[in-house]
Amino acid sequence: MKTNGKYFGGVWELANIKSAKKRILVNRTKAMRNKSIKSGVKTAIKKVEAAVAAQDKAAASEALLSATSVIDKAAKKGVYHKNNAARKVSRLAKLVNNM
Repeated sequence: MKTNGKYFGGVWELANIKSAKKRILVNRTKAMRNKSIKSGVKTAIKKVEAAVAAQDKAAASEALLSATSVIDKAAKKGVYHKNNAARKVSRLAKLVNNM
């Protein structure tokens, strides 16, 4: 396969203009940051669900408090839309409250 671009970090970079090259790097950095934050949210949600499955009300409410904080921070940073974050928190709260 012959291209005019440069192989950079698992992706063929075809940009020639300096600003376009910078955008590629910035977008890659932001994507990694967003991926990390989303992973943290998923972990927090799993902790709540595990506590609910174990029927441990105290651990579930503590995990819910932590998960709510993590989800709200992700929404504040723009990783999730505020309604998406609110929906996630609401579903977790409903799980814990219905124990």
